[in-house]
Amino acid sequence: MGNTLCKAERLNSKILIEKMFAGGSKSFSIFPLRVVYMPLKEQAAVPVSILISVPKKRFKRAVKRNRVKRQIREAYRVNKHQLSEILSEKQQSMCIAFIYLSDQLSPSAEIAEKVKILLARIAEKSV
Repeated sequence: MGNTLCKAERLNSKILIEKMFAGGSKSFSIFPLRVVYMPLKEQAAVPVSILISVPKKRFKRAVKRNRVKRQIREAYRVNKHQLSEILSEKQQSMCIAFIYLSDQLSPSAEIAEKVKILLARIAEKSV
């Protein structure tokens, strides 16, 4: 699998999203991101499905919200392999939601570093 982010890797199941935020999931923060993740019982087509949320409360303009989503998506796309390999070996799958907490725009390098740390911590906790 290359450095891509295909449609199957995006979380769009309302049932899973509701279950994730209702309870039964774990979360932690590394400013400016908060991550909520939930291991899935059944094996999915891809090891990790992601959801990216930038609240309208933080950025009123869609242009800024979309910019932050693009930055997070790109950071995940580049750094997803360490987590995907671990979950593939264990025959597991997981849902992850990235939530942007800050009301200031951040440089892409900073977001990439934080996403890398978050994915490493999720990988270490799922072992």
